Amino acid sequence: MSRTCRMWLILVAFLAACAWSAPAGAAYPTKPIEFIIPFGAGDSADIEGRLLAQEMTKALGQPVVPINKEGGGGAITYTLVKNAKPDGYTVAWNSTSILTSTNIGNVPFDHDAFDHIGRVEYQPMPFAVKADAKWKTFKDFVEDCKKRPGVLKIANAGTGSTTHIAAVAVMNAANCKVIHLPVGVKRRNATVLSGETDAMFGPLTGIIKLAQAKQIRILTLPSQKRNQLIKDVPTATELGYPVVIDLFRGLSVPKGTPAEAKEKLYKAMVAAANSKALQDFSKKAGFTIDTMDAKEFDPYLDKMDKLVKGILKEAKLYRSKKPTQ
Repeated sequence: MSRTCRMWLILVAFLAACAWSAPAGAAYPTKPIEFIIPFGAGDSADIEGRLLAQEMTKALGQPVVPINKEGGGGAITYTLVKNAKPDGYTVAWNSTSILTSTNIGNVPFDHDAFDHIGRVEYQPMPFAVKADAKWKTFKDFVEDCKKRPGVLKIANAGTGSTTHIAAVAVMNAANCKVIHLPVGVKRRNATVLSGETDAMFGPLTGIIKLAQAKQIRILTLPSQKRNQLIKDVPTATELGYPVVIDLFRGLSVPKGTPAEAKEKLYKAMVAAANSKALQDFSKKAGFTIDTMDAKEFDPYLDKMDKLVKGILKEAKLYRSKKPTQ
């Protein structure tokens, strides 16, 4: 092969490589985005997150790829995303767990260690018992609890989890001494159905099918107002226990992510939240789509953080995250 031919081949190969690589300064995004889910495949956070990622893919023109990184009540996901390159290609599907995991010592940082894109939705965490349980109302449960302090068992997803702090807050307000059992997300519902535990607090999206199948009975929910999917269920405040703590979900990225990427992620998040697929699913699952941008979400997180921190301190579960000197 002549020298001239070799030079032409090298030039063609170089031009082909340039054609396949993203040009300098190309508009974000130019490749798939990792969408990190803090909990296991198949649970309510996973199902909802995957649907959001699917709709964001349509808005962004690049695959938004769901990846489950469960463990530590969200600590695995939040640590991974915090330490990821701040380029817009790693996104956390956050929830109230970003406040619980950072306040029980599972991670050495606070919720403000991220740039937050915004909130997608919120939902109640109802208190439920088995359908054939003797307690027909929350008043019945409270009266029995006071007669037998330290006997009744309430299941939660894990020590310091959102469902745990909801249980602590409501039971303390009712002056009920119960046993809080951290049985895990996957076993929480099963322990109530089997009778291993007497009751549970759980995200509505995670228990609504059991309620509709008349396998469990929802007695109350610690929310500001009633939920349309279970509109006959009174709030804890209506019953005389002024506790309001909902579960929320949204998006966070590593601190220092470029403004262009955050803006496009926010717009894609809103488009996905307003999509027919997510709107229809929200009506069936019981969560309320109510988007917030970063300017709204940041102070909301600060307010919720104070609430979570207070409950954990009252339960003697709060742990400082500051590294020792």
